[in-house]
Amino acid sequence: MIARQLISSGITPLKTSDTGRRALHLMEELKLSHLPIVNNEAFLGLIGEKDIYDLNHFDEPLGNHKLSLLNPFVNEHQHLYEVLETIGKHELSLIPVLSDSKKYLGCISLQNLLKFLTRTLSIDNPGGVIVLEMSMNDYSMTEVANIVESNDAKLLSSFVVSHKDSTKMELVIKVSRTELGNILQTFDRYGYLVKATFGEHVDEEDLQERYDSLMNYLNI
Repeated sequence: MIARQLISSGITPLKTSDTGRRALHLMEELKLSHLPIVNNEAFLGLIGEKDIYDLNHFDEPLGNHKLSLLNPFVNEHQHLYEVLETIGKHELSLIPVLSDSKKYLGCISLQNLLKFLTRTLSIDNPGGVIVLEMSMNDYSMTEVANIVESNDAKLLSSFVVSHKDSTKMELVIKVSRTELGNILQTFDRYGYLVKATFGEHVDEEDLQERYDSLMNYLNI
């Protein structure tokens, strides 16, 4: 999945002729804390709520002021992982997408990106989540998948959480069963350290609470 395919619809870029008040109104309406400023398909930069409040001239055009704009963007052909990296690095609510010729194509909002990840990581599908800790040298997705499948379950999704200045990593897997006892016992026999599990039969409210707990655990 590349950036061009992830562009969110309905995000109206600002112009230098727009006022700070209009910018704040759009941010509130779109539930965003940043918006791009674009003139004739030329991306000038991102402006945030704090920038506008710091100007303290809400009814004047943004172009009347010297703006120290953020200038992060992604190319239309960059991969989803690079999009996530850029948004996370700059702590943005959206990221502009530019063409090879530097024309503004649109924005990817963090909200829509998280919705896409929810589908991609099978979060909406029933199942259990297991967090394993291991050395990077011991990582074998083939072995992990074989352990899951040997217990009559399917591996729905997975991702790796690495730690700076450490040879340890965490592997987060989503499996097709909520009863995790047999799978956990097999991981234990193979010498895996299970750091956390999220499973069992739960109702919809409890499921949301467990999902929130997982996101907090991973600091997402």
